[in-house]
Amino acid sequence: MTQNPFGQTHENMHTGPVSQQMNHGGHELFDVHEALSCTVAALNQAILLRPYVKDPELLDILDRQYRFTLNEYNSTVEAFKTGQDPSQPTGSYKMEGGNDFVYGMKASQPTKPIQSEAELSDQIISGYLLGSAKTGATSKTTAALETCNPVVRRVLADSIPNCIEMGYELSIYQNKHHYYQIPQLAQQDMQQLLNSFATAGQPAMPNHTVQ
Repeated sequence: MTQNPFGQTHENMHTGPVSQQMNHGGHELFDVHEALSCTVAALNQAILLRPYVKDPELLDILDRQYRFTLNEYNSTVEAFKTGQDPSQPTGSYKMEGGNDFVYGMKASQPTKPIQSEAELSDQIISGYLLGSAKTGATSKTTAALETCNPVVRRVLADSIPNCIEMGYELSIYQNKHHYYQIPQLAQQDMQQLLNSFATAGQPAMPNHTVQ
């Protein structure tokens, strides 16, 4: 029986001891494969879109997020293939700039599909990047919840907040340039929803004896 870094042992009921490299379940393999495929697609998309970016601020966001995502991808692949801690641990992505949103809706042209690559704009590109960040958060969460290998699970779980941070950075960029408008409820309705829950104290748990 094999000992892993967390002091746990693993065994296959048919074949006996399971090495750390092979310490993966079927659902885990499929879902991590899907998550890594989504990351590859996001990285490829960034490379393809980069020449069409006009705003230096968006180009800086794209480049920073690409470099971070690529390093994180390599760490995930290494952990997935070996079952061991990657040589480069997962870091924390730090967005640049403020976190202020402009609320309210203004009249704008309706969105429709483009007809040629000449219509690519910073609004469209930043929307693609935002979609990739959201997809990454979803696919990694799904994979982490199905992962047996403790190292791979931790690497995936650690990377989810980074996808959220990247999506947040991109949504702020879009909002600042009026690409992403945020409606608000009337103050009375908002206050009613904010006050619709109350905190609770810890109950005194009764003693329970298993017979």
